[in-house]
Amino acid sequence: MNGPNFLTVLRIFLIPGLVAVLLSQFKGKELTAFIIFIIAALTDTFDGIWARRRKQTTVFGKLLDPIADKLLVASAFICLVELGAVPAWIVVIIIGRELAVSGFRAIASSKGINIPASLLGKIKMFSESITISLLILGEKYLGSLYFLSQVGLWIVIATALLSAAEYYAKYGYSVLSKRS
Repeated sequence: MNGPNFLTVLRIFLIPGLVAVLLSQFKGKELTAFIIFIIAALTDTFDGIWARRRKQTTVFGKLLDPIADKLLVASAFICLVELGAVPAWIVVIIIGRELAVSGFRAIASSKGINIPASLLGKIKMFSESITISLLILGEKYLGSLYFLSQVGLWIVIATALLSAAEYYAKYGYSVLSKRS
């Protein structure tokens, strides 16, 4: 277990705490959830930087990191649906995209094709993190700036769909035509 992998595992362990805080009722829960989410999101940034700079990339990390990302985003969005902050149909699109791209990458991997994260995919993850943060803080803390969370949701949907289309356009023929 190296440092970058520890950060990835930490992100996974922060998820139940985030869910518990989001779905509980106590004064300051929004700020507490925001802090937990920001720490978890930052581990995503730092684990990759650390692994690449120190040449500590591992198969474990390459497999677990995207799973941890998807668990964090899906858990936060599902809680936000429960809290009435996000329409369910938007979360279905976001999680559906994640499952479709993950499945596509798994099929590609089984055929020896590596599909790295694209710039658009990274922008999607960044916009998800910002949007979830804004949604967690809510109108209570953001006031008239809360509309930015709604703009963020549309940016997330657009980047999610465009990045998925990019992966399929760029790798679809190779994946579908190559026999395993």
